[in-house]
Amino acid sequence: MRLKLPLALAISAISPALAHAQAALGLIPIESFVREDQYFNPKMSPDGKHLAVTVRTPVGKRTIPMVTFYSLPDLKLESTIRMPLFSVPVSYQWVSNTRLVVEKGIEVGSREAPHATGEVLAMDFDGTNQAYLYGHEMTTYSKQGGRYGNDWGYASPAYFPDTRNDHVQLGTYLWRNEASSLYDVDTRSAIRKELTTIPVANATFVVQNDGKPRFVIATDEQNYLKLWRYSDATGKWAMVEEKPGSRLSPNDFSADNKEFLAWYSEHGGPSKLVRQKLDSDERRVVAEDEIGSIDRVMHASSHTLPVAAFTHTGRPRVIYLEPSHPDVALHQALSAQFPDATVNLVSATDDGSKLLAFVHSDRDPGVVYLYDRKANKADQLYVSMGGIDPDQMAPRRPIKFKARDGLLLEGYLTLPKLASGAKPPLILLPHGGPHGLFDTWYFDTDAQFLASRGYAVLQVNYRGSGGRGEHFKTLGYREWGGKILDDLVDGVKWTVAQGAVDGTRMCAYGGSFGAYAALMLAAREPDMFKCAVGYAGIYELPLLHKEDQVKGNSRMSSTFVRYIGEDAAELARYSPAQHAASIKAGVLLIHGGHDETAPKEHAFLMKEALEKAGHAPEWYYVDYEGHGFYDTENQTEVYKRLEAFFAKYLGKPK
Repeated sequence: MRLKLPLALAISAISPALAHAQAALGLIPIESFVREDQYFNPKMSPDGKHLAVTVRTPVGKRTIPMVTFYSLPDLKLESTIRMPLFSVPVSYQWVSNTRLVVEKGIEVGSREAPHATGEVLAMDFDGTNQAYLYGHEMTTYSKQGGRYGNDWGYASPAYFPDTRNDHVQLGTYLWRNEASSLYDVDTRSAIRKELTTIPVANATFVVQNDGKPRFVIATDEQNYLKLWRYSDATGKWAMVEEKPGSRLSPNDFSADNKEFLAWYSEHGGPSKLVRQKLDSDERRVVAEDEIGSIDRVMHASSHTLPVAAFTHTGRPRVIYLEPSHPDVALHQALSAQFPDATVNLVSATDDGSKLLAFVHSDRDPGVVYLYDRKANKADQLYVSMGGIDPDQMAPRRPIKFKARDGLLLEGYLTLPKLASGAKPPLILLPHGGPHGLFDTWYFDTDAQFLASRGYAVLQVNYRGSGGRGEHFKTLGYREWGGKILDDLVDGVKWTVAQGAVDGTRMCAYGGSFGAYAALMLAAREPDMFKCAVGYAGIYELPLLHKEDQVKGNSRMSSTFVRYIGEDAAELARYSPAQHAASIKAGVLLIHGGHDETAPKEHAFLMKEALEKAGHAPEWYYVDYEGHGFYDTENQTEVYKRLEAFFAKYLGKPK
């Protein structure tokens, strides 16, 4: 299909990687929702001749993310790189027209983002000339292993030179060592040159356009973020003294390196984008939102400052930072063509002649287009989830309401399309975390699956959630079973009062902290919910302080003390497993035996407590799964059980 656009720009779907295969009648198949983004994280080579993209490839019962290379524009397969067992590519970037640096990680379940292992690799687009640049297996995989030995530490890319000379700067820190170093690394020889060292752990280096390190962001012993700055005059790093409750996080530099762009929060409020002079405290706000923090920025073909930023509360909007940049006119033209979606220019050639545009919305997981500036047209490359037809998905309506103490809250209500016009049952879907994570307007697989089965879905960014600044986040500390649940209940009552849902048929379902909230609500509000589902949940708070990863880590220990406190009576009062006798609702527990985030002991304690109370739950346990199920068959079975469970307690919506 070819569409006429402003500026004579056109879009044609010439070579989609997946075809939409949706049944014309009946329910959307569960497999369409289980099939996660098959293609994601596209990166175009600097000359526009190659595309690196992560492809979920079926291997037995699983789909394994692999870095796959295609030629452009014909999308001819060039190579596919599979990492060692359970290893996946977390991020990658081109360091020349033919070479890529890859950050390695491991997948620990479908409910948690992959964990970077601190290992960094490099390879050519055809899979040849692979090099192990940093990691604990240097002596096994690197030709420089004899020189450096195994790195008992962690590395991540900090800076990619615009010269594209096969070099990368890696920020590193050694485990059990309160120091971080920045190295320039030749990705072909794997030889390193130390650029600077700072006596703080796990530092994030912020580097100028000329390759000089200028800032470091890291945490102190209590896990509070701090900022350090390098002084050319003294040749030393010094901590930047900030006003109480304020936080400055530099990110990008102007072309002449005399100014920098940063996220800035005052008095614990939402983060704004500011532009500040390097030689003074003079700064000006360039992007802000009334309620939430500025979300991400868009560089498009800019090699220095970003050209735009996006908000994330409610329906996201774009704020242009460099209105005269040629990519802004392109973005405006594309956005006009997709008025119900957000357009993000995610990758570009060095000369800006070709760009990749990612178009996504509340109903569409996303489509990637290749735009050719000379031809002035965009060709569709692939869709993210081939089994999803956006026209059959439900719109996600941003909502705002006030909690019982007057705090303004926001969230999303996804309403199904019911032929009868009847009020649908409601499922409350609290997000995980709870601190730092938040729900957004964009496509949500759980919400859309439930809506496709006829249920309304409510998601609330309760106090403690991310996206609204540090103060809003701290409002949820030691309130897991208190005011956070008040916010969720207030959201349910507000939604019912709007008259769009059936307030007599409601359930709660969540993963991780969302599972905790669902079970705790079932105990605290026994007459409100007909059922509750806990997926990979935490149900016994005292266990959190006893986990090995917490006991052996002062930063994590300090964080959990802030989150839940240490008062034994309070921890007991806020633990669902100790209140099973109060639960009337039907319960379904889903858990994996290798879950390290929410160890299996939580699920077994909750199950045993319910059985002791004479209220045995439905149970789906897979011993080899982690924090969320990874095998395709198990993911499918989760949705099958959810479908049957909600139909049992809420009935099948018409």
